[in-house]
Amino acid sequence: MSTAGSETKLHLSPDFFPATGERTLVENHAFRITTFRYPSSVEGLRIENARGRVTILPWLGQMIWEAVFDGRNLGMGNEFPYPRHGDSILSTYGAFAYHAGVLRNGTPGPEDTHPLHGEMPVQRMDSAHLVFGGSGDDAYVTVGGHVEYVMGFGPHYVARPTVRLAANSGLLDVAMEVENLSAHPMELMYMLHANFDFVAGATIHQPAGYTPEATVVRQAIPGHVTPSQEFLALLEDLKTNPARMQTLDEPELYSPEQVFYIRGLKRDDTGRTRLAMELPDGDAFSVAYNPDDFPHCVRWILNDGDAQVAAFALPSTCEPEGYTAEKAKGHVRMLASGETVRFPVHLGYLDRSEAAAAIADIKTFRKD
Repeated sequence: MSTAGSETKLHLSPDFFPATGERTLVENHAFRITTFRYPSSVEGLRIENARGRVTILPWLGQMIWEAVFDGRNLGMGNEFPYPRHGDSILSTYGAFAYHAGVLRNGTPGPEDTHPLHGEMPVQRMDSAHLVFGGSGDDAYVTVGGHVEYVMGFGPHYVARPTVRLAANSGLLDVAMEVENLSAHPMELMYMLHANFDFVAGATIHQPAGYTPEATVVRQAIPGHVTPSQEFLALLEDLKTNPARMQTLDEPELYSPEQVFYIRGLKRDDTGRTRLAMELPDGDAFSVAYNPDDFPHCVRWILNDGDAQVAAFALPSTCEPEGYTAEKAKGHVRMLASGETVRFPVHLGYLDRSEAAAAIADIKTFRKD
């Protein structure tokens, strides 16, 4: 453990995570932090505050496996009772949020060889730590760590993800920092893949129009989707009538999945945009970020017998059609030798009063 200024850092070790049972690592007025292992041996770190809990996988890509606030589970419905080790995110597709990228991203096309959403989601982290700061109602805890990726005669970078939770909040500050350690420029494709629960009757609020120009339905059919004539007809309708999807009152329309690209999002005076998914009870899910960091916003909605997800705002540096397609569009970012870039996102849960204020605020966004 080390102290710098008003913050205290606790370095984590896999030994802190018992093979059976749970271990209370830290308990104070603001947080209770518990370590454990899932039946798959994957390490789990549960942080509880006054509003609920978040479970992070500190050694497996630092995924946020679970988030529950005010009794509401934020994450997607899925078939995975617990996380698993694997070669790609497909081996463990049950996380509330994960870091997609960073060298490759999206669904691989016919000419691509990369896994779905790249190498980062299932990376074994080289280090993990906790940072404590603040006091009283301003207390916070941050989970962080790093992983160094190096390939002979190829890319060499270090990724430093973080998740910060405050004492009385249902919102998370999630960030990814990437530093190019190579002597050469590096290609970068990054998305924060936040998989919120599909809630029938929810309404998605965005500071952009539900017009064909601003809410664009994906026309490309990914390889894992077998389109029916009904599905193709729906795509044609959504091309001109995307407002049909603003309220999720036709749950049967999301099998197979629907993907939209949200363009021209307005911002507040600080330069940040925000989208909110208002639930039938008046509470909401929220995602806020700066479009300068993430020039693309993707919406992915799926509701079938195996998965129920309303990823209503996926901040990204690219669209999710795989490396070859995104390269052709000019969406693959270049990171200079020695350059560091950071991608912060503020997301999570809002109670009824917080949701009402946020939705009213979204309607005032005017800045391009």
